[in-house]
Amino acid sequence: MSSVGKSAPVAENNDAHYDLIVIGSGQCGNPLAAAFFDAGKRVAVVERAAVGGTCVNFGCTPTKTMIASAEVAHFARSAGEFGIVVGDVATNLRAVVDRKRGIVDASRTSSEKKFKQGIQLLRGTASFTAPRQVRVQFNEGGEQTISADLIVIDTGLSPAVPKISGLNTVPYLDNVSIMELEELPQHLVVLGGGYIGLEFAQMFRRFGSEVTIIQRGPHLLAQEDQDIVEELAAILREDGIRILFDSAATSVSLSNGKIQLAVSSSAETRLVEGSHLLVATGRKPNTDLLNLAAAGVAVDERGYITVNERLETSSPGVFAVGDVNGGPAFTHISYDDFRILKANLLEGGNRTTTGRPLPYCMFTDPQFARIGLSENAAKKEGRKYRLAKVKMSSVARAFETGQTRGFMKALVDPDTNEILGASIVSADGGELMSMLEIAMMGKLPYTALEGAIFAHPTFAESLNILFANLQS
Repeated sequence: MSSVGKSAPVAENNDAHYDLIVIGSGQCGNPLAAAFFDAGKRVAVVERAAVGGTCVNFGCTPTKTMIASAEVAHFARSAGEFGIVVGDVATNLRAVVDRKRGIVDASRTSSEKKFKQGIQLLRGTASFTAPRQVRVQFNEGGEQTISADLIVIDTGLSPAVPKISGLNTVPYLDNVSIMELEELPQHLVVLGGGYIGLEFAQMFRRFGSEVTIIQRGPHLLAQEDQDIVEELAAILREDGIRILFDSAATSVSLSNGKIQLAVSSSAETRLVEGSHLLVATGRKPNTDLLNLAAAGVAVDERGYITVNERLETSSPGVFAVGDVNGGPAFTHISYDDFRILKANLLEGGNRTTTGRPLPYCMFTDPQFARIGLSENAAKKEGRKYRLAKVKMSSVARAFETGQTRGFMKALVDPDTNEILGASIVSADGGELMSMLEIAMMGKLPYTALEGAIFAHPTFAESLNILFANLQS
């Protein structure tokens, strides 16, 4: 890998030269461009689609906005359990989508403000023509060649389309197009049991659709502990979602306006019919149009750009950040990439990705959140640990609010009493996980949380109960 101080010569005869070019305007690229601009640098951002990247336009902001609408529908249908009488509950999906669009537009407008202050925004597709030189083909026609001392690639991911016979003959949905539906699917079939598939499956079930999940493997969220995925599957089934495990769609066709999938398992091949099909089987890096070979930027066998712990690619002066470098595909990780580059490129620092924590949260209801070591990983590494575990039905706040589904567990180092990791299926699970992350960052022993005075009744109080159940 390169180092910042050993840059190759910039190709000459450019139409325009900058201190920094950012390709893609995601959650690292945008703040980095702003930081360079604030430091008096000449900056260009090349964006072929919407400013703000996946999070603002197609990911966190729109999905969590629509999930909030689905939660309201669920609360309304559950009102009788709390002694509240309401009428029939129905979903106006067009109004849900309009609300989502308004929030996305507001977020995107906020992301665009900095460009009006002097950062050059070039709307088009970038491709390398030489090290630290790119050609921009503008969306409205024409092109320009530009160069820079530093180039940061922040082009993100897009839906991967599986090779299934007939899939290209049916109007299937992906994580973007499903959020533009204005009529509720009668029966939504979801291919894939990962984060995207599960969030949309529960969302549309709560809107009122029949939902079937087809999962190739033996359980959901393949990387997580068995007790976690079993709990999540039970919760989704309780919500009325059908899940087919160890099942693969072998062909897809359209018949009488319905989408039909031939689904094969070890026991049989069955026909699954739905009104709509969501393909949520994975993501792929947006590197195919970049002509990375011209810049000497190496990729792995899946097309992800390879970087070192300082986010440097194999080409001097070129960096890759966010999802496109094959690291954890989370907005908060992309933003930390920004902090690393800002510290190293503008402040003379030496920050790296080594050892940084990896918190994440899936926004089903209840949420699933994790930080640090899982039981699977601990066993694989031969790591000694003590286990603390408690059902949410034992937590006063959960019991009182009717949110008793799920459980919490944490791994503790038997020698230091420090928390090694935690997995949580709970209402406000992401917030509880973040409390444990702070404790881990401060290297607090579990006893500090077991004996802490938390306000009653709060979900935070569950940490007292959790660690009181620590196994010997």
